[in-house]
Amino acid sequence: MRTASLHFTLNGRTVTVEVEPHRTLLDLLRDTLGLTGTKRGCEIGECGACTVLLDGLAVNSCLVLAPQVQGRSVTTVEGLADGERLSPLQEAFLEHDAVHCGFCTPGMLMSAAGLLERHRSPTERDIRVAIAGNLCRCSGYVQIVEAIADAARRAPPPPGSSAREDSR
Repeated sequence: MRTASLHFTLNGRTVTVEVEPHRTLLDLLRDTLGLTGTKRGCEIGECGACTVLLDGLAVNSCLVLAPQVQGRSVTTVEGLADGERLSPLQEAFLEHDAVHCGFCTPGMLMSAAGLLERHRSPTERDIRVAIAGNLCRCSGYVQIVEAIADAARRAPPPPGSSAREDSR
């Protein structure tokens, strides 16, 4: 089978990998690169379990063909922490008991991270819109929304982030 050679940035590191052109970014991350934090859920873009950041924007990795990341930047949940130190967003999820069974958590974190890169002071509505594509069967979303709001209030922008104050 024909393969494509991809060069892209993954969690801040340059990656070169061979992949079959029909494979999704989700397949590439989990099956080829062994990054299993990104969850395989519905595989039709409905549940948000596979959410990653592509050039800073939240996307469902099950809907992105792997060759589409050529020359771009991908951030997975594994890229949020600084070594062994959790990001402020991850810490807020723990502190607010926003992690239940954990299956939706990586996707929720990545949708929230994408929001916080664009909006330093999101409203509750902004937060709810940002996570609207992420399904959680364990919670009523209250703790998740509170965790994201808390992280926005107390966290400085991540190093190298394009985060800026809203111009609203």
